[in-house]
Amino acid sequence: MSLLQHHDEVAFDPLRLGQRSLVTKAVFVLAGTLILALASQIAVPMVPVPITMQTFAITMIGALYGWRLGAVTVLAWLGEAAIGFPVLAGGAGGVAPFMGPTAGYLASFPIIAALVGWLAERGWSGNRVVRSFLAHLSANILCLAIGGAWLAALIGAEKGWLLGVAPFILGAVLKSALAAAVLKTIQVYSGKARLN
Repeated sequence: MSLLQHHDEVAFDPLRLGQRSLVTKAVFVLAGTLILALASQIAVPMVPVPITMQTFAITMIGALYGWRLGAVTVLAWLGEAAIGFPVLAGGAGGVAPFMGPTAGYLASFPIIAALVGWLAERGWSGNRVVRSFLAHLSANILCLAIGGAWLAALIGAEKGWLLGVAPFILGAVLKSALAAAVLKTIQVYSGKARLN
């Protein structure tokens, strides 16, 4: 088996973005920012804290777009938020979210998109469900660590943990499992489409 064949076997690129023009990639970036804005408004009722689908969308964009385009898409979305578009959770926008309690989480978003994209490009996605789950879970935990550290600096370590990390661990596990299942389904259907 050649190195190229092996890469094709493990690489996860169902959208074939690596082969598309710059204009097409720009359209995907714009579509990705819209998906991120919509996902930020979807809340799953959980006790004690509702969980948004924001990080689910971020890691999925990383997996589907690859690490470079995934990070660029998340940065573009954060740029839209910074100039005042109401694209963050709860319809937030402007400079305030980047300076308050959510700043650490926002800073982590391009990093976790890139992490999942980088791992997906190395086979941690699609048919490799356990690795896919671990890729998304590691990104979610990294998000909570960066966000929680920022929150701890503002309100103290104990409160930072209790309010900014602990309530979201179960959601991180569930969203990671959902992402792995969705990506497995995408891999199956994109494989069938290629055969037809």
